[in-house]
Amino acid sequence: MTNGQQIRGNSILPARREPVQLHTVDGLCLVGELALPERTDAVATMICLHPLPTHGGMMDSHIFRKAAYRLPALADLAVLRFNTRGTSSAQGTSEGAFDEADGERYDVAAAIELADFNDLPQIWVVGWSFGTDLALKHALDPSVQGVILLSPPLRYAQDADLDAWADSGTPLFAIVPEHDDYLKPPEARERFARVPHAEIVAVDGAKHLWVGDSERVLDEIVARLNPAVDVPLPKGWTGAMATADPSAYDQGA
Repeated sequence: MTNGQQIRGNSILPARREPVQLHTVDGLCLVGELALPERTDAVATMICLHPLPTHGGMMDSHIFRKAAYRLPALADLAVLRFNTRGTSSAQGTSEGAFDEADGERYDVAAAIELADFNDLPQIWVVGWSFGTDLALKHALDPSVQGVILLSPPLRYAQDADLDAWADSGTPLFAIVPEHDDYLKPPEARERFARVPHAEIVAVDGAKHLWVGDSERVLDEIVARLNPAVDVPLPKGWTGAMATADPSAYDQGA
């Protein structure tokens, strides 16, 4: 039985949320949002790198939207999400143009810099699809405690990028759907064998976009960023809860 109101896909739990601007060293302004626990300090920080913008990916893609809606309240996490260069969502459009994971290095650096500037604790980078390539190529930074890769296609990231993570020893977790369109668990284990400390988590029945499996993904993220929180996360909420307008978002992306 669910205690309180059921948490649904568009449920918004209490948090301190504010729009932010990220400024890149090549002169672009990116739109974003920072969500913090309502009354306590964050235990850890999740920087979200969204899926491919040329195929609908954005900061409001459903996993990251739900993370920002729920995890400050349920897991004491800070959630920083933003649109990479040239990407649009309900939150706005970032300056610049899509650059096939090259110029986006400055976007990732700007997000890490913003987290550092705001003294956000225990910074983890969580990439999804295209965002995993950005994480592997550009997020190996002394401020980053680890990375979580959702549906990594390893399209832009090369063996040299994996070797750099192997040399660093920085924690790396890849959460791979059984029916992924690009890299299924057996292939993922083979490719990530270059990173001996990498952990591959295969999710039975899941697909690349995680539709219907977002709760499992959020549980896996929380288990790494704040192990003190019990998972699976609660399905209900007894306090104030708002509801987002689903018509503002592309479904599934």
